[in-house]
Amino acid sequence: MQDEIKKLGLDNIKNIYHNLSYEELFEHEVKNNEGKVSSSSVFMVDTGIFTGRSPKDKYFVKQDESQKYIAWGKINQPISKNLFDKLLKKAKQQLSNTSIYVQDAYCGASDASKKKVRFITQIAWQAHFVKNMFIRPKNTELENFNPDFVVYNACKCSNEDYKEDGLNSEVFVIFNIEENIAVIGGTWYGGEMKKGIFSMMNYWLPLEGKLSMHCSANIGKNNDTALFFGLSGTGKTTLSTDPNRFLIGDDEHGWDDEGIFNFEGGCYAKCINLSKENEPEIYNAIKRNALLENVVADENGNVDFNDGSKTENTRVSYPIEHIQNRQENSKGGHPKNIIFLTADAFGVLPPVAKLTKEQAMYYFLSGYTAKVAGTERGITEPVATFSACFGEAFLPLHPTVYAKLLGEKIDKHGVKVYLVNTGWSGGAYGVGKRMSIKATRACINAILDGNIEKSEFENFDDFNISIPKQLDGVETTLLNPINSWKDKNEFIKTRKKLAKMFVENFNRYKDVKAGVEFAKAGPSI
Repeated sequence: MQDEIKKLGLDNIKNIYHNLSYEELFEHEVKNNEGKVSSSSVFMVDTGIFTGRSPKDKYFVKQDESQKYIAWGKINQPISKNLFDKLLKKAKQQLSNTSIYVQDAYCGASDASKKKVRFITQIAWQAHFVKNMFIRPKNTELENFNPDFVVYNACKCSNEDYKEDGLNSEVFVIFNIEENIAVIGGTWYGGEMKKGIFSMMNYWLPLEGKLSMHCSANIGKNNDTALFFGLSGTGKTTLSTDPNRFLIGDDEHGWDDEGIFNFEGGCYAKCINLSKENEPEIYNAIKRNALLENVVADENGNVDFNDGSKTENTRVSYPIEHIQNRQENSKGGHPKNIIFLTADAFGVLPPVAKLTKEQAMYYFLSGYTAKVAGTERGITEPVATFSACFGEAFLPLHPTVYAKLLGEKIDKHGVKVYLVNTGWSGGAYGVGKRMSIKATRACINAILDGNIEKSEFENFDDFNISIPKQLDGVETTLLNPINSWKDKNEFIKTRKKLAKMFVENFNRYKDVKAGVEFAKAGPSI
């Protein structure tokens, strides 16, 4: 390994902790005083002032040939090769003259599409996080592991010269595609490593004609694969973790010629308000080898999952083996059903709707959800959120590239696509009620077992999507939202208002020919 370290440009390394076992990592975490141990023997860490990603501090080196593919802008900010070299040198200096943890892993369960990634850090729990979240190679595969990509996580260093360098803060997360290197500085948040490699998969795979997706996936006993797309808080992880189906993965997947495959070897679930009653699979996965982030615990290590005083983004990472109902090889065939989840706090969208291929591409590009009004003064109504492909922050290429690939695969494999609202009905937030998990599960089950196709459908005005007139397990008055609102005129007014938001948001895709074409499948106002 010493020769490998020399290639990495690190000097005077004291100890190299290479691919440690879970037990060894746990011993190091305790010995290094990196956190505390919960009453259930799970290691708990705080990630410092950063309890989430730093999207304003993410950059790509602007150089040939990658610069012609990247969609430059607020998401994908350019940085010069000279500045990258300066910050990489700074990171290497931080990692030198110390002991380091080196963790090797695969991203992608498909042999035809996986990438080999090496992570270097000074923190044992960050190596633990990587071991949880990525696919763990067999010992024989580690003997001659030659990485496709290297991540230098120098979280203890920061860039004091950021103002002179024209950057946003002391934090930097930079990707050099040509040199197959990423460098992280100034933030301890483990999710930067996870989402950083996801961003790279979103660059590599589409250029090979493969679709990379921010979604969860599961598979039934009849080998029917289903995909669940949705932004945070829409139920993506919860609804895909189904006791009657096998989990392929909860967050990131690829779709190649062989079918669906998980990018990851673990799950990264939100913990806020977690309970055994509502989410038993996730709750039971929090055991030894899991890693808890930013949770609050008493002096005896008993965790209070309802306490969000450190952050609402409390998290647990755990190896996928902790889920009892899992797909052993983390792969499935081409999907039978795709479900777009939205939590519409305006109370406008129906609990379930069937989409055409063209509408699927439109709502995929829209990536809509609406959150409840924040605490900011003057905000009294829900706030619409649109995130391209349900993962805009991680898309290096133009969003229409991913939508076009999705449309091609829907066509080729005859996939059915549905929109499911896990948000409000009977009125907007503050007036209406949140859709019950029971009703949402009934919609999902009807999709997965095919019973929804037996329903008679009607058109949902303004949006022009098809909604069922009746569905087992769902009150008929809920299926067309206008029937659940007391004030019908107010509903029509709010529906038109939301439709207009969709149309205005979609204008940003009209910078390319494909976006103009896809816009035709949206709401009519």
